[in-house]
Amino acid sequence: MTHVRRDRGITLGPELYAGWRAADIGGLTDRLEQELILGLCGDVGGKDVLDIGCGDGEFAAKLAARGAKVTGVDASDRMIDAARGRPGASRICFEVARAESLPFPAATFDLAVAITILCFVPDAAPVFREAARVLKPGGRLVIGELGRWSSWAAARRVRGWLGSPVWSRARFRTRHELARLAETAGLSVDAVRGAVFYPRVMALARLVAPFEPRLGRPTTLGAAFIALSANKPAEARSGNESA
Repeated sequence: MTHVRRDRGITLGPELYAGWRAADIGGLTDRLEQELILGLCGDVGGKDVLDIGCGDGEFAAKLAARGAKVTGVDASDRMIDAARGRPGASRICFEVARAESLPFPAATFDLAVAITILCFVPDAAPVFREAARVLKPGGRLVIGELGRWSSWAAARRVRGWLGSPVWSRARFRTRHELARLAETAGLSVDAVRGAVFYPRVMALARLVAPFEPRLGRPTTLGAAFIALSANKPAEARSGNESA
């Protein structure tokens, strides 16, 4: 997840996702990020879950395996085709749709998840508003994004300066920016965690990985990946209901 995504006008195909996961550091990094997101999601059994920017459907499949009723959306036809072709995809509803304009009624989902899509969205506010809109009262949004203050972000900025069409437009965010976006959308932030504190060197990654959960609780400084969970307020009780 940390390695590949897309920006406006440039679509990264599902083969890059598979290649990243097959690499030693990619597989380790992807596992740590997914463990963090799944931990913030909590028990998804029986819940209606929306995976926004689902890519090739790999994470949607993990949610479905845990008993969630999953809908996955992505702006790329190629990604949705790949998602529909993966084993177990018949249990998941995959649709082509943009995160800024979700084709669902308000209050449809118990949980919405969006992983590394904001870094290539010029204006992230509509994504948060749409996610909040489609959540049921009391529902939860879990966002995973590329952190600003990390060695990974620094290397990607350099690649952007050198002409990379992907990283030249990428935007890396802090925990405070993500929290402000969630709060502006009417959500209440309840947790922010960091992950991937190691540089892109496999030997160091192996050394740091066992300590990742402990490192990611007190700070996101140095984290290549930041995860945030926020709740949509429950509907106010009727005056006739007892307290």
